[in-house]
Amino acid sequence: MGDILIVDDERDIRELISDILKDEGYSTRLASNSDEAMEEVTSDQPALMILDIWLKDSNMDGIDILKTVKRDYPDVPIVIISGHGNIEIAVAAIKQGAYDFIEKPFNIDQLMVVVRRAMETSRLRRENSELKQQDGKPTEMIGDSAAFRTMVGNLDKVTKSNGRVMLSGPSGSGKELAARFIHQNSLRASAPFVTVNCAGVEPDRVEEVLFGRESLERGVEAGLLEQANGGSVYFDEVADMPLGTQTKILRVLVDQSFTRVGGSDKIKVDLRVISSTSKDLAEEIEAERFREELYHRLNVVPIAVPSLSERREDIPVLAEYFIEGFNESQGLPQRELSDDAVALMQTMSWPGNIRQLKNLIERVLILGDETGPIEARELPGDEGPAQEEGRVVLSGALATMPLREAREAFEREYLLTQINRFGGNISRTASFVGMERSALHRKLKSLGVVTSNKSGSRVASVEELEG
Repeated sequence: MGDILIVDDERDIRELISDILKDEGYSTRLASNSDEAMEEVTSDQPALMILDIWLKDSNMDGIDILKTVKRDYPDVPIVIISGHGNIEIAVAAIKQGAYDFIEKPFNIDQLMVVVRRAMETSRLRRENSELKQQDGKPTEMIGDSAAFRTMVGNLDKVTKSNGRVMLSGPSGSGKELAARFIHQNSLRASAPFVTVNCAGVEPDRVEEVLFGRESLERGVEAGLLEQANGGSVYFDEVADMPLGTQTKILRVLVDQSFTRVGGSDKIKVDLRVISSTSKDLAEEIEAERFREELYHRLNVVPIAVPSLSERREDIPVLAEYFIEGFNESQGLPQRELSDDAVALMQTMSWPGNIRQLKNLIERVLILGDETGPIEARELPGDEGPAQEEGRVVLSGALATMPLREAREAFEREYLLTQINRFGGNISRTASFVGMERSALHRKLKSLGVVTSNKSGSRVASVEELEG
C-alpha cells in the first residue's frame, strides 16, 4: 500500500492525523519541519504527503516543499492543509501540482475521502511507471509455424509506417503482444505505448480516462490519449467501446485534438493508433453497436492473429518459453517436456489459446513433481476414464459400432488429429504414424479425407465439406 508522510509543525495535529489514518489501516511517518520532511522523502519515497502550508522554524514553507517534491518525485500526490486557508492559497497550491487542498479545522470524513482518492492515484501512477519500464523490454514473438511467420511478416510491413492497424483474432491469441511488437519496432519505440482496455473502463468514466480532466479541486489530470502523445495508443477490444465515446474518438482521429473534461483548451496529440477485436465488427455494425465510420478509420491495415489451434507446431516452443519464464520470475522448476506430453498438447483443444497454454504450464509446474520431464498424465487433457494396462476405454458411440465402421471412424479421427498437429504437413505426419507418404495419401483417400495446403488449418473430411 505504501506509507503516508505527514508534515505539520503542530505536534497535536500531525499525531491526530496519524492516529486517524492508522485506524483506517494506513502506515504513517511524521515530520515537523522542512529538513525532516525532505530527509524522509529522499530516504524512502512515500505513497502520499499531507503537507501544512505554514511551517515554523523551517528553511522552506509548504509551497517550497511542494515545488521541490513535485520536481524530483512527480508521482507522489501531495495534499495541502492550512489553518489560514483561502482561495488564493488553494489556487497557488493546485497550480504547483498539489493533488488537493484541505482547510483546518478539517472534517475527518472529508480527510478520508481525499486520502483514499489520493492513494488510489498513487497506486495507478506506480503501476503506470512499472508498465513503462516493461515497455522498454524487447517484445519476443515466439513461433516458427507457417501461420505465425505469415503474421510476423505482415507486422513487419507496418512497423515503419504510421498507418492504423486493426488486429483480429480470438481472445488469448496474443493481439496485445502483436501491438507491442509493432510499436517497439517502429520509429516511435522510444515514446509511450498506452493500452486502453475498452471493456474494462466504466462507461461513465470513459471520457475522463481517455481525455483527462480539469478542475480547481484536483488541478489538471492527463488522460490516456495525452499520456500516449508522440507514441502509440492501443484500443484493446475496441468493439466494447461505448457508442458515445466512439463518436468522440472518431473526432480525435480526424482532428488529432480533444478537450479535457471540464476544460476548454484544445489539446493537440500525435498518435499511432492500433486496435484489436475478437468480435466480428461487420456484425457489430449491422447490429448498430459499432459505428461504421470509426471502423473504416481504424481498419486501414487489417492483420489476422492466428489462434493456437492454427499454429499447433509452435506449442512445444511456446511451452518451453513459459517454463523458462516461470523459472526466472517465480523460481518454479525448469522441467523438460516428454514426447508424450508434447504429442498430447498438440492434439488438445485450446479455446483460451496462448493464455490457456501459459496457465496450464504454470499449473503443472506448481502442482507437479519438481524434477523429471513433464508427462502426459500431468496434463488435464489426459484426464478421463481410468485405463487398465493394455486396454483403451472406448467412447459410447465407438463401442456400439460394427468393427469395420469403428475402425474407419477411429482411423479417420486419429489421422485428422495428427495432420492438424503437424500443421497439415503430410511428410511429418507420415513419419510420426509410421507410414510411407504415398501409403498415407491412399489411406486418407479411402477414408474420405481431403487435406488443406494452408498450414495450421483443420483438415476436413469429404462429408464435412459436402455438409
